[in-house]
Amino acid sequence: MLPSLLVYGLINSVTLAITALGFSLTYGISRVANFAHGALYVLAGFSMWFFLNRLLLNYYLAAALAILLTSLIGAAIYRLALIRVRGMPLLEIIVTFALGTAALESLRYFGFLGSHYSLPPMIRGTVNLLGVPVDQQRVALVVVGASLVLFLWLFTRHTRIGLAFRAMAQDEQAAMMVGIDSDFMATLSLALGSALVALAAVVVLPLSFIATESGSNILVSAIAVCILGGLESTAGVVVASLLIGYAQIITVTYLGPHYQMIVALLAILLTLILKPSGLFGQQKELEERV
Repeated sequence: MLPSLLVYGLINSVTLAITALGFSLTYGISRVANFAHGALYVLAGFSMWFFLNRLLLNYYLAAALAILLTSLIGAAIYRLALIRVRGMPLLEIIVTFALGTAALESLRYFGFLGSHYSLPPMIRGTVNLLGVPVDQQRVALVVVGASLVLFLWLFTRHTRIGLAFRAMAQDEQAAMMVGIDSDFMATLSLALGSALVALAAVVVLPLSFIATESGSNILVSAIAVCILGGLESTAGVVVASLLIGYAQIITVTYLGPHYQMIVALLAILLTLILKPSGLFGQQKELEERV
């Protein structure tokens, strides 16, 4: 029992981390809480399915195109809608949530319903980890998740765009004074955040069916992870994913799968009551924004 909890707890934690990193990155740079995050996840999954099964493209080409398309949609959301309400948090939430809901309802309208849509795994077969049989798609998920965290760490510290992102996150006004285009950086942050959630869809959705209903679960999980860890902290996302991921696996093991999302909702509630800034958030910055 313990080896199984350890292995599948880690897999669930990595799943939470890679689906939340895009939300955290977008908010940290542009201060936009992208409530279309879950819808973009679903759109990426259906896009890849379409490229594979209707256009008959190569698996990796289909994945790359799905990620690129989702990234462009994220950039378009900012340039066409969010730029008009930038700096008004409530309107930003309403706009992104409305766009996400419209996208999911459009998918339902065009017949993307039920359990008829799924993605093939990147890698087939099983391996034993601590004596627990695990399919290689889940192993690939963990590898992709770890690589993604390393990539973001290197990107934000050793590239010009990454350093500009950090400057925006620390002090937007000062960044603008030295010539950084705030709207361009915000557009890039939406594009990159959307690409990250699309990558998550590519590696996670082969483990289940593509369903429009999963968009809300992804959004709630991402919000829970980011609130618990601290909205702007990649380290916080990793730690919060481990805490919530293992808590969910233990809950599923002893109480059943219907209680899994309750763990995420409780994480949001308890964090807002006990430490609103999150584990790695800065209380001073939170108070200044309030």
